[in-house]
Amino acid sequence: MKLKSILNLVFLGAILLSCGNDKSKKSNEELATKVSTSFDYNVEQFADIKILRYQIPGWEKLTLKEQKLVYYLTQAGLSGRDIMWDQNYRHNLKIRKALENVCTTYSGDKSSENWKAFETYLKRVWFSNGIHHHYSNDKLKPKFSSEYLKTLLTETNTVLEGEAFDVIFNEADTKKVNQAKGVDNVGLSAVNFYGPNVTNADVESFYKAKVSPNPDKPLSFGLNSQLVKENGVLKERVYKSGGLYGEAIDEIVKWLELAKGVAENEAQGNALGLLIDYYKTGDLQTWDDYNVAWTAATDGNIDYINSFIEVYNDPLGYRGSYETIVQVKDFDMSQKMAVLSENAQWFEDNSPLMDEHKKSNVVGVTYKVVNVAGEAGDASPSTPIGVNLPNANWIRAAVGSKSVSLGNIINAYNNSSSSGRLKEFANDEEEIELEEKYGQIGDKLHTALHEVIGHASGQLNPGVGETKETLKNYASTLEEGRADLVGLYYLYNPKLQELGLVEDWKAVGKAAYDGYIRNGLMMQLIRLNLGDDVEEAHMRNRQWVSAWAFEKGKADNVIEKVTRDGKTYFNINDYDKLHDLFGQLLRETQRIKSEGDYAAVEALVEGYGVKVDQAIHAEVLERNKQFTSAPYSGFVNPVLVAEKNDEGEITAVKVTQPETFSVQMLDYSKTYNYLPEVN
Repeated sequence: MKLKSILNLVFLGAILLSCGNDKSKKSNEELATKVSTSFDYNVEQFADIKILRYQIPGWEKLTLKEQKLVYYLTQAGLSGRDIMWDQNYRHNLKIRKALENVCTTYSGDKSSENWKAFETYLKRVWFSNGIHHHYSNDKLKPKFSSEYLKTLLTETNTVLEGEAFDVIFNEADTKKVNQAKGVDNVGLSAVNFYGPNVTNADVESFYKAKVSPNPDKPLSFGLNSQLVKENGVLKERVYKSGGLYGEAIDEIVKWLELAKGVAENEAQGNALGLLIDYYKTGDLQTWDDYNVAWTAATDGNIDYINSFIEVYNDPLGYRGSYETIVQVKDFDMSQKMAVLSENAQWFEDNSPLMDEHKKSNVVGVTYKVVNVAGEAGDASPSTPIGVNLPNANWIRAAVGSKSVSLGNIINAYNNSSSSGRLKEFANDEEEIELEEKYGQIGDKLHTALHEVIGHASGQLNPGVGETKETLKNYASTLEEGRADLVGLYYLYNPKLQELGLVEDWKAVGKAAYDGYIRNGLMMQLIRLNLGDDVEEAHMRNRQWVSAWAFEKGKADNVIEKVTRDGKTYFNINDYDKLHDLFGQLLRETQRIKSEGDYAAVEALVEGYGVKVDQAIHAEVLERNKQFTSAPYSGFVNPVLVAEKNDEGEITAVKVTQPETFSVQMLDYSKTYNYLPEVN
């Protein structure tokens, strides 16, 4: 599970660069303080996107062997980059290659509005790993005509025709992931996890017939394959060496084998070996064996996430998107925050869950703050700020899980933002002061509690199937909301002060509650077009949590809707009662998950998380017009340069920063082009 950023929406802008010029992301005061450095975190801004960069603190303290391990793991990750593009949409690679050829070879007028619109469209496609928006899932709309693109293609001798050309401008495949109620979600989703004519009913019947060898350890059926119909018969095309995406997977394996050769310890090396075996065979039992080994391999300074993991992009929650994150341990912050995982059982025992839904023995929960050294696939350019894996419930219960907060990513966000939108949407000066003083520590602790305690808490009732089977298309948003609620419940709790994590638990809790309600009921709406429903799983969960609490607290005026000078605000009048409401909703969401109650999750999400108050939405969009900064942000990766001697041995690995976003994207396409043909 991953936590998308709910930090304050980022601000400030930079100058767009032309494709034609591109030739080739202690105390609470210590945790919350902005670091003032000469490092420029801002790269550029275009459309609704802001591009940032991040540093790798402590790189120079790593040994050469550790630096090699990071380098090899990063190369492995980037080698599979094009897999994510093809998973997102069947024509993405063809479209990208054509647009990039135009970008690098066009010699005509680059001062026209059409050319600028072309540049912006290509950058949006790069950022989203395809032609659908990375967050809303809507198809990106170019601000140039089909005639203009035809002219560019002709003048650069570039071929893009048929459906791949037409889809840029027509009304086909308008939604990458369609989560609407009462429709054929698979058939109406453009994501390339399913072949033509495959339906919801096909998928459900196909996997209902699958039986795990050990029912207590259910395999993740569908995670690493595409489901298609051949002559009317359903068939899986497995991602593996010699199978679908085999060319890229072979390259991933090559680098993973080099990484295994410089593993920090036996446990880490054994886990890498199992990951290699999994890529070679596509065997789901090997995948589980790998996850058990990876979860137990907690020693060392370097760790990683690599493979087909999160299922948010599958409307039915079966298939994993390719992603990698390479991590370097932040020793100081990890030591400070380890107290959370050390007290995981206390949090479980004292939660408001029904007794039968609590784990009597929380095992193997580890938490680290890490610094990202490289990302690819579903984690880049738009990155999570926290991750908890593995996703299999039985492994979490029997073995444990790893939770990480991406410290340098959070730091980059904090050092690139301003307080303009906060002052516009906060109800009063007290709310602003709380956010400015305690907001960052609240964000960090919510991420930690969400990942470490939230995803690790609770258990399914005996005999209840996996949530993707019981809760179907609502499984992802229910799980993210449940983990958010665990964090919210404990953010307003003296235990955090007792553990030394905060100096004023009430102030931190109030700031966190203010920010969550402000974002869930108002600020996140700047990410939607007027009239749109909420589709993305994290946005849905923030809305249904906030809207449910607002409605259930009306009788006691817990959260007050304030109208002043024609503007709407939400003011929390009673934090204690809001804390109790969050506890009630947490208890109910865990019951839904534990019992597999589809009717209840449908009522919760559809009733509170999908539809938007159109008057408030229009107001929010109007108030937001004064801000030129983009509502979404992502990152370029640092470039790791391996220096070699005459024998070809790596003698050092240097960290450099890419010149621009476009330079990095074009370099990635040239260097990691391992899927020349995908059918």
